[in-house]
Amino acid sequence: MGQKLTFEYDREADILYISKRPPYAEQESEELGDEVIARLNPTTGEVENVEILFFSTRLLRNTLFELPVDADLRLAVTP
Repeated sequence: MGQKLTFEYDREADILYISKRPPYAEQESEELGDEVIARLNPTTGEVENVEILFFSTRLLRNTLFELPVDADLRLAVTP
């Protein structure tokens, strides 16, 4: 079963956090470009968190914003 994504917006820092799990110290970071940062599992290299900097200014632009990650989205089954 896949993990649910959580979305959290830090209004003061203007960062959108998209997470599959809480961040932890051992995660590796990689800048994906356009001020998007991925937090990676140090063993598997899997993307566990994404941080989108200056999120509100992106919403004001009149351009399409795409994340440079693959996603396998399915409906979550509630127990």
